[in-house]
Amino acid sequence: MFDNKQLFSSVVNEFNKAESIALCGHVMPDGDCLGAMLALGLALRQMGKRVVFCSPDPVPAVYGFLPCAGEVQLELNKQWRFDLFVSVDCSVPDRLGHFKELLDRAGRVVVLDHHAGSVVFGDVYLNIPACAAAGEIVYDLLPLLPVVFDEDIATCLYVAIVTDTGSFRYDNTGPMTHLRVADLMKLGVPAARVNKLLYEEKPLVSLRILNAVLQTLGISDCGRVAWMYVKRDTLRSLDASDEHVDGVINYPRMIKGVELALFFRELEDGKYKVSLRSKYYLDVNKLAARFGGGGHPRASGCLIEGDLEDIKGRLLQAALKALRDE
Repeated sequence: MFDNKQLFSSVVNEFNKAESIALCGHVMPDGDCLGAMLALGLALRQMGKRVVFCSPDPVPAVYGFLPCAGEVQLELNKQWRFDLFVSVDCSVPDRLGHFKELLDRAGRVVVLDHHAGSVVFGDVYLNIPACAAAGEIVYDLLPLLPVVFDEDIATCLYVAIVTDTGSFRYDNTGPMTHLRVADLMKLGVPAARVNKLLYEEKPLVSLRILNAVLQTLGISDCGRVAWMYVKRDTLRSLDASDEHVDGVINYPRMIKGVELALFFRELEDGKYKVSLRSKYYLDVNKLAARFGGGGHPRASGCLIEGDLEDIKGRLLQAALKALRDE
């Protein structure tokens, strides 16, 4: 935090001045996006601010237990005007979806992010790639505000951090991550229960879609790249939604000898959401950037339009070259 002291002060100043504040995360919200946004909103409400939570896509059912998750607005109200708009965990404006419009309708804009190579936007831009999660940035901001760090806020931040670190398994997990989480648990976060809700309460359809997706598993001749895919027809036939394939990319990634895992998910508009995960050394942020995407060194993504076989071929060619160049 101390290396960004001036930026932190600027963010706090914006919070203090504003009376009405909209908070928004990215499309296809995950635990970090939602946890960080909800925790910050709860804190701002303690300060007497009028806070509206926004999301361009529905809150996945797995995060429905989070405080205020049921208040998240999915539709843009054309009459809305806010003193301040806060973008949370969003690397580029387009990932705000239809709520991108609020960037021009709010008095001021604050951006809180931790993605390397993000697009700079807003009036105050606070991006700390060294943080494992946006939730860590919010954690560091709250002691600068006149708020009580209660159990609800702590639970939201715990979810943000535990999900974006892969339960502390990913390379982005550092000593400060564990120290922050220890403090959150001291505040009463029921960590064991939260972890069960996150990872041990899957609907039956999740297993059925996993079974279908595993049938698509492919592995390169060198054994260093593995991939799977899911088409809309498969999701429809099983009455599944996008959130039911969350985490399936971990299966090809866990194969011994595999450095890079790819997961191709067909979207409603004919595009494919490609998730990239590496295990030890390949920088998938650089690889995803070649296709207009980005993220983190070990976890990134991109959107590509076209035929699945063509998209797979292009990604595999680029991936194998990147591995050879390492």
